[in-house]
Amino acid sequence: MDDLILNENNIQNMIFTFKDKQVMIDRDLATFYQVETKRLNEQVKRNIERFPDDFRFQLTDEEKNELVAKCDRFEMLKHSHTNPYAFTEQGVSMLSAVLKSKIAVDISIKIIRAFVDMRKFILSNSSLFYRLEQTELKLMQHLGL
Repeated sequence: MDDLILNENNIQNMIFTFKDKQVMIDRDLATFYQVETKRLNEQVKRNIERFPDDFRFQLTDEEKNELVAKCDRFEMLKHSHTNPYAFTEQGVSMLSAVLKSKIAVDISIKIIRAFVDMRKFILSNSSLFYRLEQTELKLMQHLGL
């Protein structure tokens, strides 16, 4: 983590969308929390009642391949037999409770703030996104696509 600068922009670049949910991948979270991915997932399994499916889920093979295609840092997952876990904003907040360290609490607060800021950005620009989509559709119709 020494060479990883933890800021909002860095965190937002590590938030992905799977199953129509914004999530962070276990490996990235483990890096932020300064623990091994295996240890992070062990703590989750010990406290599994805190992590229902809408807080944490395992990626499918197809989703894992999509993740690897999007980000070079996940290249080592290409041949992995175990698919990574994805944590929603609520799952991230639960992690600070099960990891029980000051760094886990501090990091979780920063990550939650990044999730909230992204949501605000999307909501405040939703009409712009809609207009862009409509323009794109008209252009495709005009070009006969």
